[in-house]
Amino acid sequence: MKKFLLVLVGVIIVFVVFKSTSKTDKVTHHIKGVIANITRTSGLINKNGDSVSTRVLLPDGYKRVPYEKGSFQEYLRHYQLKAYGSKIINYDDTEYFAQDWHEAILEVPVPSNGLQQCADALMRIRSEYLWEQNKKEDIGFNFTSGHYCSWSKYAEGYRPKIKGNKVSFHKTAQANTSKTNFYKYLNLIYTYAGTLSMYHELQKITVDDIRIGDMLVKPGSPGHIEIVVDEIVNEKGEKMYLLAQGNTPAQSVCLLKNYGNASSAPWYKFTKNDPVDTPSYYFDKASFIRFK
Repeated sequence: MKKFLLVLVGVIIVFVVFKSTSKTDKVTHHIKGVIANITRTSGLINKNGDSVSTRVLLPDGYKRVPYEKGSFQEYLRHYQLKAYGSKIINYDDTEYFAQDWHEAILEVPVPSNGLQQCADALMRIRSEYLWEQNKKEDIGFNFTSGHYCSWSKYAEGYRPKIKGNKVSFHKTAQANTSKTNFYKYLNLIYTYAGTLSMYHELQKITVDDIRIGDMLVKPGSPGHIEIVVDEIVNEKGEKMYLLAQGNTPAQSVCLLKNYGNASSAPWYKFTKNDPVDTPSYYFDKASFIRFK
């Protein structure tokens, strides 16, 4: 009888925990990710692949959507990855508590200052692409206040004077176009821009028009944002996508698993106005924005 009572109490506890974690908030999805990882693994992962396009294989009947060589889309699709099994590491060199959300870690350095959080990591990737393509004059972002801050002006020595929501720029430093100064500029952007400013600044994209480089976003303070890093299509014109994210606290940029579609994971499908459930965040609808 004692053994029976202990088993009964255990069942009740499990039921209560399940009910208490059934809400669609961020903590819930941490728990869902842990549970799903025990029972679901993707058969589309090539452990030897060292880039997004070589790590994730294609479901039957699909092919990759072609993009122009040198485009931002191709840049993301061929982004280099760390070795299979690499962990998500926080800015302070500690391991993130959730190591079951990702299929891969992108080769994006994480500064020890803790500033490079979810939106910041994506702005860094975009800025580094423009730098490598010698399109430095296109590097620039709005602060949350709405004021535009460009790399070109920063390199000339202009710095913002910020008082509340008022921002003015003054030449207070010597001109410096070095890569070191470029990363100082990005630290400034990380401080005064983010998910909310990106949402207000950038073009809104419908689900039917999604392409690599577009970002799934929930604006807010805090909100969250993830970026499309690959795109495939079948003969019916049906498309699927891969998602990657930075996160808070500042940490490794990772390619996300998909626990909601076991047959084609980690590929995602998006439907207008439908929610998107990713391992780390629940988006109540598929809302996308695009870099300029």
